[in-house]
This record gives sequence, structure tokens and C-alpha cells, in this order.
Amino acid sequence: METQNTTTSNGVNNSHTKDNAAKIVFGDPVLCAQFLKGYTDIPLFKEIKPEDIENVSSHFLPLFQESRDSDTVNKIRIGDSEIYLIALIEHQSENDFDMSFRILRYIVFIWTDYAAQQEKLHKGITKSKAFLYPPILPVVYYEGTSTWSAPLNFKDRVFLNNVLGDYIPSFNYLVVPLNKYSKQDLIEKNDELSLIFLINQLQNSSEFHALKDIPKEYTEHLTENTPDYLLKIIGKVIAVLLHKLNIPDEEVYEVTDQITRRKFSMMFDNFQAYDVQETRRVSREEGRLEGRIEGERAGRIEGERTGRIEGERTGRIEGEQLHLIKLVIKKIEKQCSAAQIAEILEEPLDTIQQIYDIALCQAPDYNADKILKELNSKTVL
Repeated sequence: METQNTTTSNGVNNSHTKDNAAKIVFGDPVLCAQFLKGYTDIPLFKEIKPEDIENVSSHFLPLFQESRDSDTVNKIRIGDSEIYLIALIEHQSENDFDMSFRILRYIVFIWTDYAAQQEKLHKGITKSKAFLYPPILPVVYYEGTSTWSAPLNFKDRVFLNNVLGDYIPSFNYLVVPLNKYSKQDLIEKNDELSLIFLINQLQNSSEFHALKDIPKEYTEHLTENTPDYLLKIIGKVIAVLLHKLNIPDEEVYEVTDQITRRKFSMMFDNFQAYDVQETRRVSREEGRLEGRIEGERAGRIEGERTGRIEGERTGRIEGEQLHLIKLVIKKIEKQCSAAQIAEILEEPLDTIQQIYDIALCQAPDYNADKILKELNSKTVL
């Protein structure tokens, strides 16, 4: 079976970045095969190959009334049989105690669809003794830091199960907690998915440096054996994960560029611990300071208390506006779109868009003061 693999640029814009990363992992047959072989401890999957896996999420997720963008459905061929894999992603520290019921709904939808398809091929087949439904393996990939304590069997969510247990649907789902694996555990798996999981375990940007001591043999294996298309996918996933740590685009690009150029051993060396949220806060403080200074100067010239107050207010606002414009110009020079800039700076898109449009008219000779003057003349900000 030929598998189509598509990738996009590393600048991933998604309000649920972790969901995005997990969906990429379970949607790719190579990474999904590595997950099933290395993280489920199910003997049936030990010899599974990427070509045995088909992503059918696009068919099923529209049917799942309460599905999330990260939920994935794969069809797996084992010999002449088919197994369905439901992969659900949980990031919260708190458990979802209704997970088993959510999975039950998914199972019923898949079996209902399967029966309908078989009926189209063989009228009345579902009523025959020989007809069997395909097995479904529900897996919860858990990225929370606490222990998963929700019941694994649906029956435990129904009262009087000790009396009427034989008449209540009973099935378990498999939980694979990321925090179960140590750094050494993941390194020993020596595959592309382990690298993704290593980075996914990071809690802040400063921890990235801790990966510098990864054995040379590990990165050499990735360098020599990872196919080109998978390098792009890994780069995309890692870009998503680094964005969740508030890493700026420039740093993310450097890391992902080293991945696609097979420079795994270098990707941890030049990385700078950087939090765009904190930098943005400092920048705002600097803008306020500039504004206060300008306001005080205007207030002194005016010579009146009311003038100083108004000058301080106006100067503070213009100082913040001017600083924001300068930040936008820097991002434009790095080929960022208005939407990307708005997300990075956590500013409203309509505010950034107005600055962006005026600035483009000046390209390549950007002038922050002229942009501010034009904005104020239009009473935009």
C-alpha cells in the first residue's frame, strides 16, 4: 500500500498545539507503527509495518459528535484481518473520568459504520451467524504529570455493576502515560518517535540544554536511517512542541532546520533558553518607560499638572504603540505573516493587521515613526 505523506511549513498555527503534534504522530504510519511496537506491549504488534496502517480519521471523525481535533482512527491490517485503533490524547493533569464512555460512543460509531459497509457488499450479512465485528483497540496517550486514576473499564462507571455486571458493557482501554518513560528509556528505543517524546517531556525551554548529553550513537542512528519525508514531519512536530514552550520563531526555525539537514547532534548546542512571554512583558515595560519619559517631558513643557498627566498618558500610549510597531517590523523582516505575528506577540489580529498593511507599503524601508503617525491619523489604536 502506498502511503501519502504531506507536510506543511514549521510555522504551525493552532490553538491546541499539543493536539496538533499528537495528531501528526498518530496520523503518520511510520511513527504510529513505532508507537504500537514500542509502547503498547501487545505481541500482535511486534511485527507491524507502516504499510499495514491506514489513517481513516477523515471518514470517522465527522460522525463523532464530541470528537476533538487530536482524536485519530487508524485501520490496521493483521494478516487477512483488520483492527481499528482509536488514539485519544489527554494533556490535562486531571484525569477524564468519563473517558470510557467517550470511547464507548466511538466504538459504537465504528461498528455501526462497519456493519453498514458490509451490508452494502452483502445484503443481510450482519444477521448471519458467520458475521463478526472487527476488534477495536482504544488507546489513551496521556501527557499529564499526575498518575492516571480514572477507571479503565466502562463497567466501573455504572452503578450496581456488582449485581448486574453480566448485563453491562465491559471493556478496557489502554493508557500509555508519557511520564512513565525516563530519558534513558526513550534513548534506548532509538527511533524517531523517541526523539519526539524526549522533547515533549520538556516543561520549559531551559530544559532543552539537558538533551545535549544524548549519546552520539543515538543521533547518528537518526541521521543515517531517517527518510527525508519523516525528517520534515519530525521537524513539524518538534516545531509545535517548541511553540508550546514559548520559543520564538527564529529559535524554532534553527532547530527544525538542523533536523531537516540531518544535523541532529547540533540541534541542542546553540539553542538559547528563551521565553517569548517573558520577553514580551519586558518589552512592554520598556515601552511604558519610554512612554513615561516622553510624557514627563511633554508635561514639563506644558508647565501644568493637567498637562503632565495628559502628557504622561499620551506619551505612555505612544511609547507602547511605537515599541509594538518596531516588534512587528522585526517579524515582517523574518517573513512572518500577520497571523503569526499576532500569535507570537499575543496581540489582537486586527491591531497587528493594520500595522502590517501600512508597513508593507513602506517595504523595504520601514519607518516606525511614520507608521505610528499614519495609524494615529486614522485613529486606529
